[in-house]
Amino acid sequence: MNRRTTLAAALALTAGLGLAGCADEETAPQLKVDGAYMPQPVTKDMAGAFFTIKNSGAADKLTAVTTNQAKDVTIHKTVGNKMEQVDSLAIPAGGELRLDRGGNHLMLMGLKYKPLKGDGISVQLHFAHAQPINVAIPVRAADYAPKK
Repeated sequence: MNRRTTLAAALALTAGLGLAGCADEETAPQLKVDGAYMPQPVTKDMAGAFFTIKNSGAADKLTAVTTNQAKDVTIHKTVGNKMEQVDSLAIPAGGELRLDRGGNHLMLMGLKYKPLKGDGISVQLHFAHAQPINVAIPVRAADYAPKK
């Protein structure tokens, strides 16, 4: 191979890798959290949290939630009348993941204190592909229902 052919091959490879990187960035998940709230819990033993994750990019999964304000946070889905813990929830490409009462939701177990209406809980959402997102979840009245 001569010097010209080697240079052309190197440039073609570099350009291809650069375009592949751009394609990954364009198809990466683009996540935004909206409408977060926690109904005021009855005790500090457990509380539910709800919000919507909007995704204008590629598909992803909510894989974990962490906070220093509770001993544990678990991800749940409701099937029929039965709540079950899951390892992750899918966030479709160009769609959204809704966490609502009676459906998908978070359970915060062993709260460090009983949060009252007007307080807030900070959590960090972890995903299969996207970077973690910090969310401030305001505590609402126990009977709060968001407008749809």
